[in-house]
Amino acid sequence: MALQIPDPNAVFPNAYKTSCFLKNVVQAPNVTIGDYTYYDDPQDPTGFEKNNILFNYPEFGDRLTIGKFCCLASGTTFVMGAANHRLCSVTTYPFAVFGGAWEENAPPHLDQLPRKGDTVVGNDVWLGRESVVMPGVRIGDGAIVAAYSVVTKDVAPYTLVGGNPARFLKNRFDPQLTQLLLEAKWWDWDPAALAEALPMLCSPNLEQVKAWLRDLGYGAAEI
Repeated sequence: MALQIPDPNAVFPNAYKTSCFLKNVVQAPNVTIGDYTYYDDPQDPTGFEKNNILFNYPEFGDRLTIGKFCCLASGTTFVMGAANHRLCSVTTYPFAVFGGAWEENAPPHLDQLPRKGDTVVGNDVWLGRESVVMPGVRIGDGAIVAAYSVVTKDVAPYTLVGGNPARFLKNRFDPQLTQLLLEAKWWDWDPAALAEALPMLCSPNLEQVKAWLRDLGYGAAEI
């Protein structure tokens, strides 16, 4: 009998219809989202691109990449680079965007905006309710961002951050388990193998999980 695996190409993966698989509703050419990453919102989950990716102008040149199996709680927001204002002059006011003599005399607006680079979220990342991710931030695999946090700096894999601005709170696991998970990359496993692995991936017995991963051949290079 074939395993019943959730369809990554479905918009709504369950009957509640408050969570949607984002890759199927976001169309912007500069946004890439992996399989099974969902956004949960009782009001408008499919409106994520319009409501939650702010100031996204692909011509500005930055990208947003979100990995697989990420959990985005209601109100999670990404601020893209074009939201910034000019910082290299005495005024931050965007005269050029209002036309007329202001546009004629001011330097081209986009040319003077600070460039923060791409925003990248790894795999199996949980972004808490109303969290805000600022331009150019990189969030590592397995990280957790607490609710109502503003992420202004990179977040290391398998760490917990929170606050405004978000700061390091703790490591989720010891270095050995963290390294095993980063090596295993379970989010890339075959769907059938992943389904069979769920009892271990969801187990609170972390020592047993470490032993299981080593039995699978991960961590062979550990000293």
